[in-house]
Amino acid sequence: MIGSPFTHTFPVPEHAIDANGHANNVAYVGWMQDVAVAHSDTTGATAAAIEEGGTWVVREHTIEYLRPLLPGVTVLLETWIDDADGVRSTRRYVFKDAESGREVARGRTLWVFIDSTSGRPRAIPERVVAAFNTP
Repeated sequence: MIGSPFTHTFPVPEHAIDANGHANNVAYVGWMQDVAVAHSDTTGATAAAIEEGGTWVVREHTIEYLRPLLPGVTVLLETWIDDADGVRSTRRYVFKDAESGREVARGRTLWVFIDSTSGRPRAIPERVVAAFNTP
């Protein structure tokens, strides 16, 4: 793991509830994106990436759903950087019911660092990785 886990807590919004009465799978992807950006912003990694002339794009998301998230539940979403090597970085996520502490889903995103001008993959600058290690 690179750096410390980042945690975000939020209520399941009504607009995320689908016809089956629980949070739609698409909502999880949005929450993963949002918490990844918040983590990067908080550590200064976003600013470092911009200053280095780069940005991140998603290569792949995977989510394992363990139990449904229902209306009114408060979610505790934890994320961390699992690894960063070459142009790729793996980020992990754990979704929990904040009240019970029960895990409801887990996810992984494979991110690729790209040059902002060319759009081509490039090595992740050490400065960007180091930003996640700051307390």
